[in-house]
Formats: sequence, structure tokens, C-alpha cells
Amino acid sequence: MRKIAYAGTTFYTGDDLAEALMEYARALARHDIADTIFVPGRTVNGDLDRIEMLVGPASQIVSEPIELVGPEIRDEELVAKLRALTAELSPRKTTAEPADGASGGVPSHADDLG
Repeated sequence: MRKIAYAGTTFYTGDDLAEALMEYARALARHDIADTIFVPGRTVNGDLDRIEMLVGPASQIVSEPIELVGPEIRDEELVAKLRALTAELSPRKTTAEPADGASGGVPSHADDLG
């Protein structure tokens, strides 16, 4: 379990959820954009709830491990969604294709010189 401190409040959620949340927050910050998400968690009173979060460039979120009694809070669907959103915001690596469309090295134009 992880303790999440955010906007003057604290809640507890599962490890995978916390990791996906932190990665998504980092990706949003890189693009200077924000999003509102609902994260399942346990409040400091012990109630299970969905916590609404506005996550963006100015978000100051802290995640730290904590031992709590009870089952790990999980939401595989949300984790997958957050990871997909994070991937959409990740820089893409492109590969260059040769100018003549052939596979492999750079075309040689030595024959054109003679």
C-alpha cells in the first residue's frame, strides 16, 4: 500500500495505482497540461472511496510506502488506462528510412560523380 499526500490531504491506495498515478502526473507536467482523475483509496478515517484529483504541472504529490491492515486496493482497469494515457504523452522515437526506400545504409552516389 502507498500513502498519497496531495493538496493538503492524505489517502491510501495500492502500489500499482500509486505508481501509475505518479507516472501520469509526471507525463502531464512535461506537457504543461492537467487532467481530473478518480483514484480508489482509503481515507484517513478508513472509508473506501474514489478520490477526485486534479493532476497537472503544479501538482505536488508525495507517495510513500505504508503498512495497513486489510486488502491491497486494486483497480487494474484504471491502472491500464493511466498507463495508456501516459504512453500517449511519452516522446516517440522515430527511425530514419533511407532516401531511396531500400533497407540498410545510406545510398551511395559515387557512380554519379564519374
